Amino acid sequence: MITSGLKPERVFYYFEKLSSIPRGSGNEKAVSDYCKSVAEELNLFCEQDEANNILIRKPASEGCEGAEGIIIQGHLDMVCEKNKDVQHDFKTDPLKLIIDGDYLTADRTTLGGDDGIAVAMGLALIEDNEIKHPEIELLFTTDEEVGMNGAKKFDASKLKGTRLINLDSEEEGIFIVSCCGGAKATINLPIVKEDTPKEFVPVEIKISGLIGGHSGSDINLQRANANKLMGRVLRQIAKTFYYRIECINGGLMDNAITRECTAVIYLPVEDMEELEDLCLQFEEIFNKEFVVSEKAIRVSAVRKADSSDKVMTVETANKLIYALNLIPYGVIDMSLEIEGLVETSNNLGIVKTKEDVVEMASAVRSSVATKKYNVLEQLQMISELIGGSLTLRGEYPGWEYKKDSKLREICVETYKEMFGHKPKIEAIHAGLECGLLGAKNPKLDMISIGPEMHDVHTTNEKISISSVERMWKYLKFTVERLAK
Repeated sequence: MITSGLKPERVFYYFEKLSSIPRGSGNEKAVSDYCKSVAEELNLFCEQDEANNILIRKPASEGCEGAEGIIIQGHLDMVCEKNKDVQHDFKTDPLKLIIDGDYLTADRTTLGGDDGIAVAMGLALIEDNEIKHPEIELLFTTDEEVGMNGAKKFDASKLKGTRLINLDSEEEGIFIVSCCGGAKATINLPIVKEDTPKEFVPVEIKISGLIGGHSGSDINLQRANANKLMGRVLRQIAKTFYYRIECINGGLMDNAITRECTAVIYLPVEDMEELEDLCLQFEEIFNKEFVVSEKAIRVSAVRKADSSDKVMTVETANKLIYALNLIPYGVIDMSLEIEGLVETSNNLGIVKTKEDVVEMASAVRSSVATKKYNVLEQLQMISELIGGSLTLRGEYPGWEYKKDSKLREICVETYKEMFGHKPKIEAIHAGLECGLLGAKNPKLDMISIGPEMHDVHTTNEKISISSVERMWKYLKFTVERLAK
């Protein structure tokens, strides 16, 4: 195994096992079955529901039966992103893990540390018989990355424990105690087509080289979104040339900041040189605008060999361009109560051309429910203006801060005892399943922790090996403290 010799050995053993099982959102049956098989080998109670959520229960250690039970929670699915030059099928192929110094990463794909490390820690925890512990429940949910659908379908009344430790955080030493709510909204623009003008040639406009990132935790970094940049380029093309648009495609996940976007347009061959110059001008403009948050944005125009006999009408293309430019992106409001916290944002994560419709999918987030609905209303109005429709999915509630939390007090004091200083207590502008589970089971006292991870939801995703070891020791120590 690639991770042989890494510590903690059993955590990385399970992480590599999980990495060999394809587990993109909607494709979690196999990994769910694997977790079930581990529980069965350990002769533990295990229940797998229709959504492939897994609940495993380990009885309390002798003498700890009187302690309140604890729940270790994470999700089974991962974001599936890869570089264009990588031959990798996320439905069938295992991840190729790479050790790079203190970091574990993958070969030009997402790593799935979000949230495979939670599952690995949970499985390692229940097989460890040396830890004194209260009753432990492992709850592994599905479809978290596309709307927390597994948590929505899970019957939270089945949980016996009252103290829940979510392992879906990505910064060591920062404990999350509140998160925003959100929704996924897709504007659907009907495509009206016409014959491609005979004298026109096909050209692929491509925007690439962007860093990308998580549309919640990274939105404050003001990184560029390739779909939004493409909207600006196409707007100027529409003002400058006699043109047509065939298609546009950018992004794979609505909760990932889009790194690449391509559009195929048609125009007279004599305009090629001017178009190439225009793209170079935009490349210079974008790199100046995002000089701090990006590294090397590229904008190119390359003539294509193959062509289509049908393109969008000018009216359809204009509606598309209007939508791309009017859909809000990035930070909309900052919290006036919590310094540095993004309150409301939107990410245009996917633009996809199908046979008769262009889909523009956004991830809307806000810690204020009315502001979330206001952004959704804006998207509704944009869809009406362009003659389209809006579909909503994956709506989830926020997780409100609990003023009095015994679990938080114990976790903070345990951390201070181990590391000599208190952790930071923060709210985040990202969705955690704590909001849904807390709404279903109000008795839950919750906190979210995790080891150090970087660039999640991107092909640069990596997890600190030493941080995993520290947080594993901390988790075990905390579990023992909770047994008293």
